[in-house]
Amino acid sequence: MTKDKQPEPCTPSEPRGTLVLRTFAMPADTNPNGDIFGGWIMSQMDMGGGMLAKEVAQSRVTTITADKLTFLRPVSVGDAVCVYGELTRIGTTSCDIRLEVWAKDLIDEVGDVRCLVTTGVFRYVAIDKSGRPRAIPSDPRFDHARAT
Repeated sequence: MTKDKQPEPCTPSEPRGTLVLRTFAMPADTNPNGDIFGGWIMSQMDMGGGMLAKEVAQSRVTTITADKLTFLRPVSVGDAVCVYGELTRIGTTSCDIRLEVWAKDLIDEVGDVRCLVTTGVFRYVAIDKSGRPRAIPSDPRFDHARAT
């Protein structure tokens, strides 16, 4: 996106899922255009999703795929970056988590405006102490997502 073309205004909507991570976008995380680097955003998604996956698996987890990543708009230095996770599937040893990244300018004078900036689906595998896949135990909090 060029500096003379501004992104479309954010459409009012609410994040899907649970807040799993909140942080600031810092100057060291910029790309050559001065926007926050997409790889940094993806790493925040993986950290937040990994925390939710660890809770679901009740063990260590490892990321095996990051799919359908869509970068919708740039993130600026100083924005609050919030990652929301929604468990969508539990298999025998893996789980899928849909992630959304929302950004908000904390000194925006227009009001409480936050924008959906990135979405994606991450798959995590539960692993034991040796790093081998292990079964994800049943948990009533998450059984709604269990594959049948």
